[in-house]
Amino acid sequence: MATTGKAKKRTIRIASGRKRARQNVKLNAANTGLRSKFRSVVKNVQKVVNAGDKAKATELFRNAQSVMDAMADKGVFHKNKAARHKSRLAARLKSMTGAAA
Repeated sequence: MATTGKAKKRTIRIASGRKRARQNVKLNAANTGLRSKFRSVVKNVQKVVNAGDKAKATELFRNAQSVMDAMADKGVFHKNKAARHKSRLAARLKSMTGAAA
């Protein structure tokens, strides 16, 4: 007996469960905005690195590091993810400055 389609949505009967569902909606909306900000910051740094503006890239990277750390501290994603992105951006920035020198 294989079930087809989506799982049946059940109404939550316990008050604490209903409250948790309401909170999840708000938290999901907040985290979505934070993830969007993270992606925008990373893309801005990559764009400037590709353009070759060393000074502006360094400034944006400094700002991006603080944003990434804040997201990891808030628990939007894991600290290792922030470290991985910072490392990759730093490597791109370093290779750009090495090529420019």
